[in-house]
Amino acid sequence: MSDTIKKPYDDCDNPAGSPGPAASRAQTGGGMRRAGLFGKVSVDEFIKHASKEAYLRVRLPVRATAGSAGYDFVTPVDITLEPGESAVIPTGIQAQMAEGVVLLLFPRSGLGFSHGMRLANTTGVIDSDYWQTPNQGHILVRIVNGDAAPLRLKAGDRFCQGVFLPFLLTLDDEPGAERAGGIGSTGL
Repeated sequence: MSDTIKKPYDDCDNPAGSPGPAASRAQTGGGMRRAGLFGKVSVDEFIKHASKEAYLRVRLPVRATAGSAGYDFVTPVDITLEPGESAVIPTGIQAQMAEGVVLLLFPRSGLGFSHGMRLANTTGVIDSDYWQTPNQGHILVRIVNGDAAPLRLKAGDRFCQGVFLPFLLTLDDEPGAERAGGIGSTGL
């Protein structure tokens, strides 16, 4: 079985031949629009950031309840941050999503509210074409301890949540470039 994301929509007819993720044809089910798919990056990509043992602890994000909007991400590594310190958590996860959908990452409410944990960039923005980058769309999350006490996360702890949302464009939008890289590839 491949470590990379499965493409369940590849056999669908696509007469336009448009590029983009296999999940570009959103499905509906259970009254909710389905527009994304999580998968694991390869072992080779993951071990650029953590050990092979940690890769075995990578879990696909899941919603805790039927009413949850966010998919909980777990850390595959132990993290201890002193006040003011930050660290990058390699999630081992990539996400495909339909065109017109973005995955936004937020701290889990309890960690943010009770322990002062935040994401270094406030909100993570995962674009629909990120999964096609040389790093396989590996979602890396930098967290910051904004509390006065140390923050300890054990491997397997839920630490952030991802929410798929549709987005709109301006009437005169004409992007002319294709993504050529990963994080920060379009400039600072």
